[in-house]
Amino acid sequence: MNLRIGNGIDVHKLSPGEDLLLGGIKIQSSVGILAHSDGDILIHALVDSILGALSLGDIGTHFPSDNLKLKGANSITFLNFSLKEMKKMKYRILNTDLTIILQSPSIKKYNSEIRQNLSKILSIDFNQISLKATTTDKLGFIGQKEGIGVLATTLLISNEN
Repeated sequence: MNLRIGNGIDVHKLSPGEDLLLGGIKIQSSVGILAHSDGDILIHALVDSILGALSLGDIGTHFPSDNLKLKGANSITFLNFSLKEMKKMKYRILNTDLTIILQSPSIKKYNSEIRQNLSKILSIDFNQISLKATTTDKLGFIGQKEGIGVLATTLLISNEN
């Protein structure tokens, strides 16, 4: 059995007037993610975990933030790129574990919707996606509601098993 595991992490500043997108789902919030693309930090960390498992660098290698053509880009474009590379290398996702680190708003009511959306995009079962959220108990920039972080771990398995 040929398994590969990758980790991804992304951190962004929160700002009034921006959208808060997580896993392709818009979250109701008075603040959103300040970013070059659409700022979907959950997708960014997931992309990094897939690319990492494949030893293909990170999202910034393939989609640099200084590329003006990517201003406001839909992060699902980046995810589709990583999935295409994964398929070329004859791997598929066995499971992914995602943790959102955010003081507020609570994303509990969005958990199922985000997982359903990712399940469709990734072409995997809902139960192959773990999504958790935590706070920093008001510590640091995330605890002061100035930022958000996401950790992603993805396990790939070879299709040639």
